[in-house]
Amino acid sequence: MRHHWIGLGLAITLGLALFFGGGWGVAQMSNLSAEGLTVTSVRGVAALGVLTVVGLLLGVLMVAPRVSPLAAGLPGLVFLAWTGLLGLSGTLAVRLIPMSTEPAGIGFQMMLVSGVLALLGFAMIIPLFVPSRWWQDRGDDDDGQQTRGGGGDRGGDRGEDAGLGPRRPRRPPRRPPQPPGLLQE
Repeated sequence: MRHHWIGLGLAITLGLALFFGGGWGVAQMSNLSAEGLTVTSVRGVAALGVLTVVGLLLGVLMVAPRVSPLAAGLPGLVFLAWTGLLGLSGTLAVRLIPMSTEPAGIGFQMMLVSGVLALLGFAMIIPLFVPSRWWQDRGDDDDGQQTRGGGGDRGGDRGEDAGLGPRRPRRPPRRPPQPPGLLQE
């Protein structure tokens, strides 16, 4: 359960990063050509760098197998709901954007009305549909660390004699629990 509480915290962090970092970066990138600047200018490189960091954070939270699917899924659901609200009432959806006169709010509005938030939202909810992301290994203790065991039945203490430390026991591959009613092997 703690796994998903951490995922909730990461979801808030990702939402803030996408709003502030993504919104600011999009606003700066869209203003470059209007001001006669290129991506290689200082402002262009800064905006591209911020967008890269936010994109890397998003990618890691979407694909890392040990991260709760809530980390990327919850902000994705919010983005999809916000886009749906845009379809129902465009003025209300735009009015709900915080700091709408700041660069981050302006860039977020640009992402909303251009459909980029819908695209991001659909990509971000994919981890919610991966069953293995919802359960953890039972071989892990509460801290998420694997327990270390003795040398096992192969080689005795050779690992400790060679200065390698104690060996970890072999673990069976992870599998989700079988639903009730299916034949057991």
